[in-house]
Amino acid sequence: MRSLTTAAPPLPLAFLLMTAGAVGTKWSVKYNQQEICALNGSTVFMNATFTHPENLTVKETFWTLNKHQKPNLSKDPVYSGRVEFFTDDQKHFSLKLSDVMKKDEHQFYFRIITNVEKERWVGEPGVQLRVTELHVEAPEEVTEGETADLTCKTTCSLTDPTFIWYKNGRPLTTKTIKNNELHLQTVSSEDAGSYSCAVGGSQHLHSTAHSLTVKYPPKNISVSIHPSGEIVEGSSVTLTCSSDANPPVKNYTRFKEGQTSPVGSGQNYSILSITADHTGLFYCEAQNDHGAERSAGVPVFFKGYPLILYVAVGVGVCMITIFLTVVLWRRSSESRRKRPDRNTDQPIYAVSSRYQDPFILNPV
Repeated sequence: MRSLTTAAPPLPLAFLLMTAGAVGTKWSVKYNQQEICALNGSTVFMNATFTHPENLTVKETFWTLNKHQKPNLSKDPVYSGRVEFFTDDQKHFSLKLSDVMKKDEHQFYFRIITNVEKERWVGEPGVQLRVTELHVEAPEEVTEGETADLTCKTTCSLTDPTFIWYKNGRPLTTKTIKNNELHLQTVSSEDAGSYSCAVGGSQHLHSTAHSLTVKYPPKNISVSIHPSGEIVEGSSVTLTCSSDANPPVKNYTRFKEGQTSPVGSGQNYSILSITADHTGLFYCEAQNDHGAERSAGVPVFFKGYPLILYVAVGVGVCMITIFLTVVLWRRSSESRRKRPDRNTDQPIYAVSSRYQDPFILNPV
């Protein structure tokens, strides 16, 4: 079983210790590693082999934190439930320590108890356990187009670690990773996010997340019009600019096609009473500390008076015409009633062209 631990540079591992009067095989304890670096929360293994004089019988073996006394680590309340001992016929003896904590940073010793009271042994120098956590070292912010290096740091050296990087909780597979470094070349706004690292075999033990901020000029600038479509003369219209930028946009400036001077500023630009002169393409320019960018042109269409106005005017003219017609007709009717009727009993006189005397055409 392999643990995620790291040893110091190789040191002499054989320690030959002899007791007075012992014959044959001598006392010795070998530790596979004299210094182990383990991640906080991981599981670590400490391994040792031992020999003893042939005339002695081993009654008990265990690991301890004190080389001068007898306390068995498995009986210590602090370690109860977290330690296990393993041994075999070849005199290999191992300690498994689970859920490693910072307070576990001690020197661990292998102790042997024999059938002779005075013949008991502690293997020195023991195993030094160091506990570390992963943390990301990186700039807090970077400007778009620059490079950035993120480093996964530990306070001691792990054994042959394979570093894994995460962005917003998901593994990174497309970025350049070398040893414990993540290299971001030509940073873009998409590289902003929360970064953490872990070590293969203990992926559940992530480092504390590091937030990387990317500064960039305005982009994705758009202009919306309310109301949209054709605009009726005399009505109002509002043009609103929006943009993606970090830091946020400081200034919005409005331009109209064919004009060199701006027609307005601010995120919202309102035309309170639109006329035909306002028809055309409008642009929005956004600016922050890292640059400026202009939007595509947005057309504002002018439309004459609405159809309902023409209908109202037409109806009004028709009603006036009908009214005048009725008035004139009534006056004409009254005028006819006041004229004399040719069929009445009054005589009608005619004048002779020769004598210039009147005569009656229809005497009674």
